[in-house]
Amino acid sequence: MALVPYEETAGVGLQKFHKPLATFSFANHTIQIRQDWRQLGVAAVVWDAAVVLSTYLEMGAVELRGCSAVELGAGTGLVGIVAALLGAHVTITDRKVALEFLKSNVQANLPPHIQSKAVVKELTWGQNLGSYSPGEFDLILGADIIYLEETFADLLQTLEYLSSNRSVILLACRIRYERDNNFLAMLERPFTVVRKEGVQYHISTVFNFSPNQGAV
Repeated sequence: MALVPYEETAGVGLQKFHKPLATFSFANHTIQIRQDWRQLGVAAVVWDAAVVLSTYLEMGAVELRGCSAVELGAGTGLVGIVAALLGAHVTITDRKVALEFLKSNVQANLPPHIQSKAVVKELTWGQNLGSYSPGEFDLILGADIIYLEETFADLLQTLEYLSSNRSVILLACRIRYERDNNFLAMLERPFTVVRKEGVQYHISTVFNFSPNQGAV
């Protein structure tokens, strides 16, 4: 599994999220994301981490063609859209209140022949996991979802539930506060964490850990 903290100065064309429309180019497609801070606040804007993670996917960090992926706390859905354009079958999730806004962006940015590869579905961390199968996904994605300390235990539970010893988790975040580091420490309990330097970002690679089989 991998964690991709990013530096604020990383030059990847990050967009201001107060604009009503944010335009990006990924996977040979122009993606236009509708934003509405007044409607849904943090769930209705493209955070810098989503651009970083989308860039990381486009760089070929993991093999996406044919894989089963899920995006947690998707907000506008940019990361899930990019993953689908790159060949993954993606379940793009958020809380119920954000689903219609999320669905509108997904439908507007995926060509008809790719629409079937992306499903928008409710997922509130730690609450409705029964509608998913344990270890269901090859790839778990999350952009700037590490920021509310009261959600950390539920997020960790969700990551453990959805992953198997063959899964890869990619999380992108800016480390803002000490509590963010506390969550990274929480990750080290069920998972083995290995850190390495990236060219543009500080990249930590986190391998799924099985007590019986060791790091995979």
